[in-house]
Amino acid sequence: MPKHKPTNQKLDNLVNEIIETYQGDSGINFIDATNLPVKSRILEVLELLMELLFPGYTGKRHVTKTNVRYVVIDILCHIYTELGEQIERAYKYRCRLQSCETGDCGRMAEQATNYFLERFPAVREQLKGDVIAAFDGDPAAKSYEEIVISYPCIIAIATYRLAHELYIKDVPLIPRIMSEYAHSVTGIDIHPGAKIGENFFIDHGTGVVIGETTVIGNNVKMYQGTTLGALSFPKDERGRIIKGGKRHPTIEDNVTIYAEATILGDVVIGKGSVIGGNVWIKESVPAGVNVTMDSGELVYTRKNE
Repeated sequence: MPKHKPTNQKLDNLVNEIIETYQGDSGINFIDATNLPVKSRILEVLELLMELLFPGYTGKRHVTKTNVRYVVIDILCHIYTELGEQIERAYKYRCRLQSCETGDCGRMAEQATNYFLERFPAVREQLKGDVIAAFDGDPAAKSYEEIVISYPCIIAIATYRLAHELYIKDVPLIPRIMSEYAHSVTGIDIHPGAKIGENFFIDHGTGVVIGETTVIGNNVKMYQGTTLGALSFPKDERGRIIKGGKRHPTIEDNVTIYAEATILGDVVIGKGSVIGGNVWIKESVPAGVNVTMDSGELVYTRKNE
């Protein structure tokens, strides 16, 4: 602890200097921003959603065949109220930025919340396929329960699939809050805008990056350190990045991508291809091709050769 506290004058000067940095600020302070969604509330909702996806897996609720209906009702009521409020805040935040005066944020939030909850059964069915893909794809896996409770890829993929539904409804901020939370706890970075098919498995997971406009087909398996990224971005006449447009890879069905592979740009990795570890790809790969490294050079061979 400091032996001498600052004088009142020094403290006043310091406070004034700090407050002065807030003036005209945009984006890194939240003064008078009561319409911003609250991160801690969103993470509480995400935890409830995980309970709904995998009932009883956290141990916070004792779920049985006789009480499961009441548990689901209780969780749904909490989610509907809290998520609806946070979505409305997110829409109001965007309205404030765009000087929107329609007053439709409440109605839009209700529609988005209803859509999200109506999509929940389909999301859960997708996750069943993801868990099965992990079990089938990892010889070390002993049970589905082990995968759900302990595999980081399930947290990341489940969070992505939930966040993606909100992204579809153009909900600001909340999908990224969810996906970046999953990124922080798993090391797997999946943008909620990506489109990912059925039976998706990420083995080990740490360091995986999947960009916003990535499209991934069915039965795709990826290993740690894989990047599905973009090349350099075009800029306008003022030097600002031009956003939007397809800029990430498309991975077709039944592709396997091994550790530390980097695939960049709007390219297509053809159905059934295998991308070897540590390769760097900026061009499309035909269906049924293996891509590996040989003395620093890429080698392309047909899978039956």
